[in-house]
Amino acid sequence: MSWKVITSLLDIFIIAFIIYYLLNIISGTRAVQLIKGLGLIFVVALVAQLLQLNTVNWFLDSFLTIIMVALPIVFQPELRRALEQIGRGGFLKEQFWQNWGPKEINEIVLAVSEMSEQKIGALIVISRRVGLKNYIETGIMLNSEISKQLLYSVFQHESPLHDGALIIENGRIRAASCFLNLSTRSDINPRLGTRHRAAIGITEESDALALVVSEETGVISFAEDGQLSRHLDKTELREKLSQSFGKSREKSFVRRHL
Repeated sequence: MSWKVITSLLDIFIIAFIIYYLLNIISGTRAVQLIKGLGLIFVVALVAQLLQLNTVNWFLDSFLTIIMVALPIVFQPELRRALEQIGRGGFLKEQFWQNWGPKEINEIVLAVSEMSEQKIGALIVISRRVGLKNYIETGIMLNSEISKQLLYSVFQHESPLHDGALIIENGRIRAASCFLNLSTRSDINPRLGTRHRAAIGITEESDALALVVSEETGVISFAEDGQLSRHLDKTELREKLSQSFGKSREKSFVRRHL
């Protein structure tokens, strides 16, 4: 094997490793969705160039120039995290897979229902396809199995973790006391407090679900896609969670366990 072939293979390997490492860094963040959008734009630009669509080419060239200037601003949190991981030598990232089942849903529903009865304020965020790593890092890491007892104890007034949001990802409680961005929409009921605005805000920014228990009234609310459903009972909450995660086994599980 010639030296040129060896260096070419080494060149390909290094580039592949860099791409793999960068994808690991941004996985679980909103940057993944932005990368998909950029990929689609590049595909359209390639097709326009092949078909010699001059006006489209001019527009996309101008647009991509602006995008390249804006990328460092848009990806600032991810770039900062990448540099921090490089400084720590963090080249490997733990992989998580969705691990949802009726048991996890049941534990959440029972905990929320009990907190509702006792008017214990709570904010629980459940991630789906879009990860919430940026928000998880603002809280206290738990990485625990989902259980009614743990969910209930976190939001007790005596608990140092009761302020902020509890985030569930891939079937595990990842962190508590997390800070979320509040929705700035003007059409939100002014009677709704910080927890409700945070729930709406996180579901506007991602595909996550958010559950809120009002500390004043005990009302259970469910947020998805920036929309808030209020005054849910135990059955309605279970149905919404089951539908959101596509769990057709939920009804048979409930009959056996409740």
